Amino acid sequence: MNVREFMGMMFQARDFTHAAHLSTRSFAKHKALDDFYHRIVDEADGFAETYQGRYGLIGSITIQPLKKKSDVVAFLTDQVDEIQGGRYEICDKEETALQNLIDQILGLYLSTIYKLKFLS
Repeated sequence: MNVREFMGMMFQARDFTHAAHLSTRSFAKHKALDDFYHRIVDEADGFAETYQGRYGLIGSITIQPLKKKSDVVAFLTDQVDEIQGGRYEICDKEETALQNLIDQILGLYLSTIYKLKFLS
């Protein structure tokens, strides 16, 4: 996974969770998804700015077509697995500032998954 794909993944997550937020009948899910889709934009922006400070402009961001998933928890869990598997392709392990931002992004995903699974 390259940085453009990583950015596109977060934008895809924003769109998917926003749509799920609007269609749920659960107030707890509604709030958890609201928090996620607002915060993921800020996390993506912070990562992009930091990355570009180190490496220069990212260029065109790749947004993959959405895979058919109706379960938002499965969607987010799949993305967590993809991010964890590709984090050292996005940037070197030694780029601790960027790796820390990836950790924060993963933390947002995981706390949202927790809220969706156990609080709604």
